[in-house]
Amino acid sequence: MIYLDNSATTKPCKEAVEAMNRTLSEDFFNPSAIYAPAMQAGKIMEDARQAIAKALGSSDLHVLFTSGGTEGDNIALLGTARLLRGKGHFITTKVEHPAILETAAELERLGHEVTYIGVDKYGVVNVDELVAAVKENTALVSVMQVNNEVGAVMPIAEISRRVKEKNPKTLIHVDGVQGFLRVPLNMKKEGVDLYSLSGHKIHGPKGIGALVMGKTVRVSNINFGGGQEYGLRNGTENVPGIAGLGAAVKAYQKRENPYEHMMECKIALRDGLKEAIPEIIINGEIPGAPHILNVTFPVKGEVLLHALEGKGVMCSTGSACASHKKSASHVLTAMGISDSEIDGALRFSLCPDNTVEEMREVVRIAKENVEVLKKFVRR
Repeated sequence: MIYLDNSATTKPCKEAVEAMNRTLSEDFFNPSAIYAPAMQAGKIMEDARQAIAKALGSSDLHVLFTSGGTEGDNIALLGTARLLRGKGHFITTKVEHPAILETAAELERLGHEVTYIGVDKYGVVNVDELVAAVKENTALVSVMQVNNEVGAVMPIAEISRRVKEKNPKTLIHVDGVQGFLRVPLNMKKEGVDLYSLSGHKIHGPKGIGALVMGKTVRVSNINFGGGQEYGLRNGTENVPGIAGLGAAVKAYQKRENPYEHMMECKIALRDGLKEAIPEIIINGEIPGAPHILNVTFPVKGEVLLHALEGKGVMCSTGSACASHKKSASHVLTAMGISDSEIDGALRFSLCPDNTVEEMREVVRIAKENVEVLKKFVRR
């Protein structure tokens, strides 16, 4: 099998699996208890916090463990709104993940104002439009680091600098689920106040993530309980998941040049497909993130997906979270791509374990199947 759906989920690395097994079988204690074995569970959590903070450029950060990127996004937006006196203003983009867009819709239902900023034909946010939308009561700007469908890399540092020049009180939240570790980001240097990430996108376990915050940033809790995680995410911590996440972060950082390797594979796949199937269209920023390639084929994407699956190649038609929805991709639509071109789009998403040889095999298989399927396309 050639697995190219890593933006949906990744295979857990052996280090993460071993850490989880050890925590489940040996260090299974509740970290809130005060006896020695429980304190070891607390040390495991602290070690994972430090690994994540250092990966984002500083040990001087609060790392709040969550169930994943979606919960982190919810806490960032709703937790900011709960501290406001009166109704606030929020800004995001039209190409965000549903975890942001649905939370933004909830903010609107609560009476807050939300401005949605457009993107260019490559999926990159219009920074001038975003900055122009900033007002005196703009509480937070939320922009994804890497778009999950087309791999567009957002200019986070420029957005933060220009927004804070206009309104220093506005918080910058980054949904880093598709960017964490794959596209380097230093929170302090790039002016990011809150950053969401997810374990299962970086070869860690599902059901664990983090919201990373500057130590002076304040948000409100949106659930209630025993005061765990700085009182912001109450409930007994998922120590096995946290251990797996911490181990995955460390293991990823030990890889040799993962960015360069994935970019080499992506370019091999892109150029190979362009040569083999000249009619294809590349959707998104070039080169963009190293691990995501979105391609429109001259046949129906869903049909080609299953044909590729039959040959052992796994990819997707877009976001995994939207794969069962029948509406056209909101990301490709915002980029100005026609419905007919969206209908033929597939997303290939890589990880450091993929190889250039695999990309050549995918090109060969795709070419064979497209040639067959084109015979059935209505003209």
